[in-house]
Amino acid sequence: MGKGSKKKIKVKPLLFDSYLAVIKNSVGTNLFRNFYAEVNGKRTDVAIDGVRSCAFLVSTILKVFGLIKEVHLTCQRVVEDMEESGWYKIKKPRIGAVLVWERKKMGGRWFGHIGFYVGGGEAISNSTPARVPKRHHWTFEGKREVEAIYWHRKLRKSR
Repeated sequence: MGKGSKKKIKVKPLLFDSYLAVIKNSVGTNLFRNFYAEVNGKRTDVAIDGVRSCAFLVSTILKVFGLIKEVHLTCQRVVEDMEESGWYKIKKPRIGAVLVWERKKMGGRWFGHIGFYVGGGEAISNSTPARVPKRHHWTFEGKREVEAIYWHRKLRKSR
């Protein structure tokens, strides 16, 4: 190469590796703790300071990687957007899959829960008591049934 010539650098984004790193690095972050909306004319934190942030966590990560269309605040809307965006159900969890747990009654209301499978029998989802994403057993030690496991073809492992 002559003086002043520049070598062209080839950069190939590694979607799966980056996606998984963001999921794992979300643990303990306050990033998904608050989401404000106007509800009946009043400014409201609809994520309730991290109490109801699982859909916000999952949909934000999926949106960043172009795997869904929008950020959502309910599990139902995340699943609907996923299905519209090419996600499909699988029988066994794969690293990077989205898990949808059964609905549970809390404070007189029913709530769903959604998170990510990260391998080794573990998942990452928002923890209501901690109000931040946490790593935990993928069935909460058998206390919560997984209703659906979703996968997207774009999530094949990087080479």
